[in-house]
Amino acid sequence: MLSFSAFCSTTAWADGRLDKIKQSGVLVLGHPESSVPFAYLDDKQTPVGYSVEICQGIGQHIQKTLGLPKLELRYNPTASATRIPLLANGTIDLECGNTTNNIERHKLVAFAPTTFVAEVVLMARKDGGVNVDDLASFRGKAITAQAGGQTFRLVSQLSAKNGYGITVIPTKDTAETFLMVESGRAAASAQDSGLAYASVASSRSPGDFVISKKGLEPAPYGIMEPKDDPAFKKVVDEAVVAMIKSGKVAALYQKYFMSPIPPKQINLNYPMSDILKRVLANPTDSGDPALYQ
Repeated sequence: MLSFSAFCSTTAWADGRLDKIKQSGVLVLGHPESSVPFAYLDDKQTPVGYSVEICQGIGQHIQKTLGLPKLELRYNPTASATRIPLLANGTIDLECGNTTNNIERHKLVAFAPTTFVAEVVLMARKDGGVNVDDLASFRGKAITAQAGGQTFRLVSQLSAKNGYGITVIPTKDTAETFLMVESGRAAASAQDSGLAYASVASSRSPGDFVISKKGLEPAPYGIMEPKDDPAFKKVVDEAVVAMIKSGKVAALYQKYFMSPIPPKQINLNYPMSDILKRVLANPTDSGDPALYQ
């Protein structure tokens, strides 16, 4: 759990990301390309989204902290299977997408304070003959989920535990995941709720699809940071907490979840949950699922 006492004003960094950024004048932001509304490409192929703008705010704070006259932001595409390796080998400095903060991942990476809380949901065609609120109705069928993601692991574990015999088909990104369901190659997708609502709203026939109201598991998101670099984490977390307390994060939520967004001007109409309101009132970087119930 974070507290404001952890964010003292002293600037002290050892050899690490801050030194590298100060010397190069560059901050590299990793991002998925089709995770609407968190990180995706607009009609000019520019990365935009809720998480991208939070990272841009972090960049402004890093520039100020390091006393740099200019800080260049570079963007590097990531996928579920590549985001952690690219962060670990130094290709990217932050991952700005929709990565679930869980205890297992803390062995490999760190997370900034939580800025979104999703639920893992099932999305299917209405004419698919399945009940998205009952995983047992998918017995012997195929469900698709992003390779290397938390949803892939969760559905595989629940199927094995309950003997459902569900085939979990891996995909590379959100767009391919939706296409698998739209084309009938999978009976459903397992996705975080924000991505599921965005995929359906962006489709040619939103009325053809149904999303479960009953979540399988909470999925808190945070900007992903490198592990074992406390000086860098301190500056990044300080920036995120400041954006939360100033209302900047709430304004970004209104912009990306409750208003028309480019390039298709879709509106997710996805009000902020009580859980997220509670988390933003008391910022935390914990991956303990009990805090998000």
